[in-house]
Amino acid sequence: MAQSAPWTPPQNVLQLSATGTVETQQDLLSMTLSTSRDAADAASVQTQLKTALDAALAEARKNAQPGLLDVRTGNFSLVPRYTRDGKISGWQGTTELVLEGKDFPRITQTAGRISTLTVGGIGFGLSREQRAKVEAEAQTIAIENFKQKAAELAKGFGFGGYTLREVSVNANQGPPIRPRMMAAEASSKMSYDAAVPVEAGKTSVVVNVSGSVQLK
Repeated sequence: MAQSAPWTPPQNVLQLSATGTVETQQDLLSMTLSTSRDAADAASVQTQLKTALDAALAEARKNAQPGLLDVRTGNFSLVPRYTRDGKISGWQGTTELVLEGKDFPRITQTAGRISTLTVGGIGFGLSREQRAKVEAEAQTIAIENFKQKAAELAKGFGFGGYTLREVSVNANQGPPIRPRMMAAEASSKMSYDAAVPVEAGKTSVVVNVSGSVQLK
């Protein structure tokens, strides 16, 4: 029976990686509104929270529009309060409503019109469309950087060029670059129909290209 030739490791193979980074304006606003209620029994807390949330939903849905202002309920919690001897002395509950989308004025004005909930958190991000666009730009940069780096290294090692063996591409959004916004606590003191002041920052989308090339 013929024996196969012994395996020999590949020669003149170079491992390398390169990145492409694109900084972009955040175009997605997520605003969380919440309220808490206390009562002696759980049913009363649930009823109060439902009343507050239903009123907020009714107001928010007036301006809802897919992509521009999406409305959804957030976290809901209901927990007992205890006395020192371990007996239940009452109940406390919290409910949330989330306003999210690309139309910042529409979202902030809607939040200002909701009187039964107050703003508890504000966050910024990238919409799917913006992320896809920026990732494509960063990927093009990363690939060009990879090719340039491979060519330079091949020349540096005394080779005329290279061929691609394998490659992987990974994208990720970097940390926000100091987004600025006014304190959300001020919203609880605003008059009816006032817009919550916010200002988005920027973020970086990074694409990494890594792999190996055959020097030739």
